[in-house]
Formats: sequence, C-alpha cells, structure tokens
Amino acid sequence: MKYPNDGFLPETIDKLKQELISINKSFKIVPSEDNTDEYVNFYFIGKYEGKEVIYDAVLYTLKLHYQSELYELAEHEAAKKFPNYKGIKYEEDENGNLTPLQTEEEEIGWFITEMIMDMEEEGAVRVQEFLDLDTHHDFGIGLDAALNLESIDEAELEKFIEAFNDDTLVLDDTFYTFESEEEED
Repeated sequence: MKYPNDGFLPETIDKLKQELISINKSFKIVPSEDNTDEYVNFYFIGKYEGKEVIYDAVLYTLKLHYQSELYELAEHEAAKKFPNYKGIKYEEDENGNLTPLQTEEEEIGWFITEMIMDMEEEGAVRVQEFLDLDTHHDFGIGLDAALNLESIDEAELEKFIEAFNDDTLVLDDTFYTFESEEEED
C-alpha cells in the first residue's frame, strides 16, 4: 500500500504509540527553541479518513497569532515604503550584547513599531480561533491551531487532543484584538 508520507506508516504510528505509552501522555513535544508557553509544536495520533495518522501539530495562543498578524502587516507596509527592506537582522557582539542597527534599519524598526501602534489603536487587526489541516505535509498531517488561551501547558494540549479526536472541538468565532503590554521602567 502506498502512503503519502512516513506519518501514515503503521510502523511509524506504532513506534509513536509505544513512546506515548511509556511517557503516559497523548502527545510528544517536538524539541525546538521555538516552543514557549504561547507556541508548542507536538505530535499526536488521530484519525483521518477512518485511518490512524500522526498529526504534526502547532498550537498557539490567539494573542500570539494577533501579534504575528500585526507584525506581518507592518512589515508589508515597511517593504512598500523602503524598497530595499529585507528584514531587520539583529547581531550580537562578543559579549552577547546587541550591536547597534544601521541607520536605515533603525529607521525601518521605528516605522514598524509606529505602524503596529497605529494598527492596534485603530483596531485594524482582528483575529479569531482557527484550525487548519495540511494533508500535503511532509510528515503525517500538518495541523495549525490558534486558541484563545492565556498560555499553553500540558493540560491544555491533552484537552485539545481529546476534543480534536472526539470531534467535540468548538472554535470561538468571535473576533478579538489585544493590547501590547507597556514595558515598565
């Protein structure tokens, strides 16, 4: 039988099943420095078209999704205003301190910051909970989801997987905006 990728192979699924049993969890966190209490990449076993498959999932908070959307729009505006904008690259000196930005990069950084503040003030970006499946993923089925949670911990992952696998996951279709926290001096 032909499988789209290794995440559909019965032996790969059985191997993950055994690993999950040994750690007494329904998921395995994919090691990455990107994982935080607002963003987690993990594997779990579920069904797709009646067959078991490994889901390569990313769950993040709605607030992080909002911030990403804001930044993406601000970057788009910066690219229109600054034709040679290719992103801002922060570098560290030998002591681990950030080196000063070039004049144009600093100007672009301020422009992006102002765009974000303006868009927040105007309520220009509104986000809602979502779940997207990628059936052409390179391992198993890709799953991206943003939920209106303060943070993501193991209990939230377990709850999400259970609701997803039981087909009882209900997404909130309310649109949300968030405010940036001001840094205290």
